[in-house]
Amino acid sequence: MGQQEKSENTSDKLVIVWTSDDPYLAERMVLMYAHAAKTAGWFKEVTIVIWGPSAKMVSENLKIQAKLKAMQNDGVEIQACIACATAYGVVDELKNLNFEVKGMGKPLTDYLKSDAKVLTF
Repeated sequence: MGQQEKSENTSDKLVIVWTSDDPYLAERMVLMYAHAAKTAGWFKEVTIVIWGPSAKMVSENLKIQAKLKAMQNDGVEIQACIACATAYGVVDELKNLNFEVKGMGKPLTDYLKSDAKVLTF
């Protein structure tokens, strides 16, 4: 029974791997859907993974930062790839926004191997 419960829990998790630096895509798809998925209860857990060019865009775009902070306040987990943040020189900026900046290779692999739903943009 414990295995089935674990499966049910991870199947109610959405992970969005966000790589695009397009602010319009961010506002009108990534952030909009992730926020609604959490606040409307479509998924119990929602995580956004900032990866690649999105890291630099987030560090520079105050409007996107404000949206992400509001989402955090509503329970959306924000993670960022430290290798990408380092490559763009934005580790401190992302950490100062209280995002979890860490190695993401293993966590992404774990998400993919679980029953979590993983979307990429």
